[in-house]
This record gives sequence, structure tokens and C-alpha cells, in this order.
Amino acid sequence: MSDFESVLDAVRERVDPTPDERRALAAAAERLADRAREAIAELPVEADVVQVGSTARGTWVAGDRDIDLFVRFPADLPRERLREYGLEVGNEVLPDGREEYAEHPYVKGRFEGYDVDLVPCYRLESATDIQSAVDRTPFHNAYLEARLSDEDAGDVRLFKQFLKGVGAYGSDLRTQGFSGYLTELLVLEYGGFRATLEAIEDWEPPVVLDPEDHAAAEFDDALVVVDPTDPERNVAAVVSAENVARVQHYAREFLADPSEDVFEPATPDPLGAERVREYVADRGTTPLAVVFDAPDLVDDQLYPQLYRSRDGLVRGLEIEGFDVLRAATWADDRAVLFAELAVSELPAVERHEGPPVHVGGHAQGFYEKYADGDATGPFLDGDRYVVEREREITTAREFAERELAEVALGAHVESIVEAGDYDVLSGEEVAALAEGFGAELAAYFEPSV
Repeated sequence: MSDFESVLDAVRERVDPTPDERRALAAAAERLADRAREAIAELPVEADVVQVGSTARGTWVAGDRDIDLFVRFPADLPRERLREYGLEVGNEVLPDGREEYAEHPYVKGRFEGYDVDLVPCYRLESATDIQSAVDRTPFHNAYLEARLSDEDAGDVRLFKQFLKGVGAYGSDLRTQGFSGYLTELLVLEYGGFRATLEAIEDWEPPVVLDPEDHAAAEFDDALVVVDPTDPERNVAAVVSAENVARVQHYAREFLADPSEDVFEPATPDPLGAERVREYVADRGTTPLAVVFDAPDLVDDQLYPQLYRSRDGLVRGLEIEGFDVLRAATWADDRAVLFAELAVSELPAVERHEGPPVHVGGHAQGFYEKYADGDATGPFLDGDRYVVEREREITTAREFAERELAEVALGAHVESIVEAGDYDVLSGEEVAALAEGFGAELAAYFEPSV
């Protein structure tokens, strides 16, 4: 047996659910479905129940305890009634659950030790007729159930665990990784776990896969997998170019030297405050952190705002003349916009160039504007008027304290900044973030693929 196969055999022992696990989950899912049918019988409308997701398709990894039930209502039911009846069924089936909101409300809860999502959707003839994003899910389920063999399902579990191990699994907007559905489609497309890694090893983005040859519209993404049930959708749209590169790196590494280690997520040991100070001193840079109470949003709403705000901070600093080496953002109860600066302090004066002297009125206007002012000049540098004027902001801290509201920020972050409800840490002061963000600081100062 090759090293490759022996490693996969060892991983399969961990990721394949046991027969007892399968039976227990199937029985719990059926009891849930029965409860949902009983609740539906009390409604003045017909509906049915379908189990979807990895536990329905047998592609779930051992230890996962998620059951997804969709309640399908008639396509002509008004959206308000869908919301009302969906929550009525969800709260009846999961009386201790909580209401969550995506495009429309649904109920999350626990049942016999399983995490349950009970989601209302429309029962449609085609995924192209969807009225909300969740309407696609039953079509995804039917498509895969008709095509996935038991062997395929086993390879999907391996690929899922591989993606979890390298930190690229999850279609949430924080991770920007591979969804379960995308994982299944890739294994089907390439014909197994090893074949998938071998294909990924040779990817040259943009990569475009179209399982049903839809000849669909153009997509502007590093990875495009046209949804077999809806040609207008890229299943991989959320996957970042960085995660495509990350998976390609580890596919290449694993094929060259198979190891079980790659299947296990590596979490760095958190840094303490003193170690953060040592990194700051050794690197000779100036870290800058903007810290505030995280807006009360789900991650899929919060992280796009944090990414936008991080990028806005970086652009603002660089336009001002501060050289940003690298940046990051993190959140728990607090949120942090973090930028590491190669240049954090600028001279008291800045050069400001005017137009060439021969540009008539514009040049004369520039000259007259500064001729009687406090700036040095105007003087000539080549054929242009130039002045050296006092710089309003000379440190990155000043910029963050005085000008942050002027950069492009996420809407909720903008409100916080405009109200002044944030703190700025600079230099060794960022060591205070070790309490709460020690692991994130470790990943930042000790980066790896």
C-alpha cells in the first residue's frame, strides 16, 4: 500500500461516520420530520418537508451533528405568509429554538443533541424560478443525491476534512472558503479525492467548470463552478483568490509528501502581551489598531463591513503618505482594524506641485493662491510651480483619531467612528490586544500559508 493510500485509510477511520452514528442521525431526522408534518397539518395551506444538506446526502464528517429540514410551501404563497407559517412550524418543532434571519426568518434549535435548522422555502419546478436564495437548496440536494455514490461520498468527506485542515472550508463571508455543495461538485467533476487534488495542483486561475455545459454568463472570480441547477449562479463566488491559492499550495504539498497532519487544523498558541512587544521592537515597524465594540450583526453581515473598513483605513493611510506593510481585522465582542506601518511619521512639511507655468490661467491661479501665504514658495522646479506647505497630519495615530471618518467604511463601523466610540492604539500599545486576540496576533506575527 502506498503512503498516500495508508494516510487516506487512517483519515477515513476518523471522518467516516459509524453505522451507529448513521442510524441515530437518520432516526432523529425522521422524528423531526414527523413533528414538522404534524405542525404543517394545522396550517391552512399544504406544504411538505425535505431533509437537505450533507447529512441527507451521506457526505457529513463523523462528529458533525447538523440536521437541515426545509419546509416547502406553494410558489404562489405571499412572502408574508411564508414567513408567518415557516416560523409557526419552526417554533412548534423547536420550542426552545431561536429565530434567525437571512432573506427571511427561520428557526435554529437543538433536538436530541443535534443542531437543527428548520427553513421555509418555496416548492418550485426549476431552480431558475427561485424567489429567495434558499429555494435552490432542494434542487442541489436532488441533483447530488442522483449522482453521488457511496464511494464518492467517502471522497467528499476526505476533501472536506482536507479543506478544514488547511483553513479553507466554509462559505461564510468571514472564511470566504469552499462550501459543502462546492466540495461535492468538485469531487464529482474530477472523479474522486486524489483526482481532485491533482486537478487543483494544475489550476491556472481563473478556473471555470461547468458541470452541465450550460454555456452560462461570464463570471469575474478566481474560481467559477457554474451551478448545475441554475446557470446564472457561480457556486464558488464567495471563495477568495487567497483561498484558491491556499488549497492549491496544500494540494501540491500533500501529493508530494502525504501526511495526516494536513487534515487537522493548526491553531497557533496565543501570544502574550510581552511577546507582542518583542515582535514590535524586533520588526521596527509601527502597528496601529482601531478598536471598538463589534456591531451586533451576524458574521455574514459583520465581516464584509470589517473587510471594507480595513481596506478603507489602508487606502486612507497610504494616500496620506504612510506606508502600510500589512493589515488585518478581527472580531469577538470587540472589533479591531489593524495596520502595520513601515512609515508612521511624516515630516512637518509636504511638497505640493502646481501646473506647468505655460498652462496659462491655471498656473497663474496656483501662483496667486500661495504667493502671500505661509507656504514655502511658490518656486520653480523644472517648468512647474511648487510649494512646500505645512502638513496637517504627521502621524498615523493622528490620522486615525482625526480623519478616519473620511475613509470608506462599512455602514455600521462608519456610525461608530462618526460618534467617536473607538480607541486608537499605536506601537507597543497594541500589546493590550493580546487579551482576547492572542491567537490572531500569533497568526499575524507568525504567518504561514
